[in-house]
Amino acid sequence: MTLNYSFPENFWWGSASSAPQSEGSNNGIKGRDIWDHWYQKEPNRFFDQIGPSQTSDFFIHYRQDIERMKRIGHNSFRLSISWARLIPGGTGEVNQEAVQFYNDVINQLLAHKIEPFVNLFHFDMPLELQNIGGWENRKVIDAYTKYAEIAFNLFGDRVKKWFTFNEPIVPVEGGYLYDFHYPNIIDFKKAIQVAYHTMIAHKQAVQIYHKNQDGEIGIILNLTPSYPRSQHPADLKAANICDLIFNRSFLDPAVKGTYPHELIELLADYDLLPETEFGDNQLIESNKIDLLGVNYYQPRRVKAKEDLPNPDSPIMPEWFFSYYQMPGRKMNIYRGWEIYEKGIYDIMINLRDNYDNIRSFISENGMGVQDEDRFIEGDRIEDDYRIEFIKEHLKWLHKAIKAGCNIRGYHLWTFIDNWSWMNAYKNRYGFYSVNLDTQKRTAKKSAYWFAEVAKQNGFND
Repeated sequence: MTLNYSFPENFWWGSASSAPQSEGSNNGIKGRDIWDHWYQKEPNRFFDQIGPSQTSDFFIHYRQDIERMKRIGHNSFRLSISWARLIPGGTGEVNQEAVQFYNDVINQLLAHKIEPFVNLFHFDMPLELQNIGGWENRKVIDAYTKYAEIAFNLFGDRVKKWFTFNEPIVPVEGGYLYDFHYPNIIDFKKAIQVAYHTMIAHKQAVQIYHKNQDGEIGIILNLTPSYPRSQHPADLKAANICDLIFNRSFLDPAVKGTYPHELIELLADYDLLPETEFGDNQLIESNKIDLLGVNYYQPRRVKAKEDLPNPDSPIMPEWFFSYYQMPGRKMNIYRGWEIYEKGIYDIMINLRDNYDNIRSFISENGMGVQDEDRFIEGDRIEDDYRIEFIKEHLKWLHKAIKAGCNIRGYHLWTFIDNWSWMNAYKNRYGFYSVNLDTQKRTAKKSAYWFAEVAKQNGFND
């Protein structure tokens, strides 16, 4: 059968998850991370006061869940290792129970012909390391590098696709700019130092991997295109600064081995440059990634500032631009995000034209909807809205492939409804729904649709 949208041979079909959002922090032996601590300290800041111990319990149900993945066509699955589980406290003794767990997960995936894509850090700093400053403290870089090396040595004989960080800009934004992650600091200069140290940690892990391992290593970035309100020079400048801060601050050093000169000049003008050490430039330049994971959910629309910032207020990125709401935009009203499918195409064309067409894949894309039980018919959630969301993004991804972009796969966020940071289970993203009281999993309509897409390696309109 000829398909309207046919994808390259060996295309990666699957989904993504993270340890803190799926394993359950009270399951098994695990050190405390910043989420355990913040929830204990301020449970009121979490939706319905649901914390990281109440998840889909992948730690317990992983064997059956992996069978479900296979059932709906997965040939790949992106998971993360919990640093605080593998090495409670972040340094010192390795937790052998965790080694056994991750070994079994990896082996089960491989037994079902599902390739594991393993990410090392998904917003979950061990508490003991956050207590000495987290990514503000250069000592934490060395602890992370040692953790990465241990993980490579334990699992690298079977895992051939590794990722150092997922969305490293998010802990910067959440923890040091906008107060939606612990440690709830608002300080642009500290945010830049944290971002810089994260990149140094990434580079050290890449260096160690390339010395001793034979697979591929990359990073996962949430690339949110910055669209100007108009072609006026002031709007274009605003969008460019936004792009420099939120996208290129990680994309350029990861892929090109250099920071954008415009970004360095901007930070220098406002006395925001991070502290560096001798040898950093060589480290950044020499250790480029093999593979880029791209997370895409929404665009960022930007305009020139219409009012001057208060000179007595703390300097923030919004000193240089304002956000713009495009009239008539399509919305996911539950998440408050614009749905703009063409953004996925624009990202890939940018990677093709400006980043040596690096091998990449969509490592997260998805739609969270509140109160999905409204859409139950018979025994399942009829999530046609999710099918439509995936389909329209895949059409633009297909167009990018036809335009020569080096795209290798598509992973949905996420496999099973999972705990989501401060939002808990407010919005559900999974192919499978989960009943939190019974842990029963039920495939949604989108799971059956995706299984057919993966089987055919494409779809008809």
